[in-house]
Amino acid sequence: MSESNPGKTITFISRTAPYGQEQPQLCLDMALASAVFDQQVNYVFLEDGVFQLLSSQNAESSNSKTIGNALETLDLYGIKNIFVDEISLSQRNLQQSDLIIDAKIVPRSTISELIDRSNTVFNL
Repeated sequence: MSESNPGKTITFISRTAPYGQEQPQLCLDMALASAVFDQQVNYVFLEDGVFQLLSSQNAESSNSKTIGNALETLDLYGIKNIFVDEISLSQRNLQQSDLIIDAKIVPRSTISELIDRSNTVFNL
């Protein structure tokens, strides 16, 4: 975060499945662009958005694209606040070991707090 922009936080909530939709890619692109401009970025995976994080995705079989490998660039852009809703993981019988990136598994109350403390929230 730059000194000229203290306290500005943007939270991106990615909540759609990785296949057949443009929202996951749009969310990632917006988050990366925000990080380039020295914004504090929170990236949250909620509901079916947790499927974007699976290391075992095979998009070729469905003629779709996934952003799984691109998510590994979050760290290169300085996005370290990556959160996954624990209820969403549990409801889909997923564990942290299933995920392609290292993310903080948090309760929904923590996500609510992140949203409340953010200056801007994009919900995709």
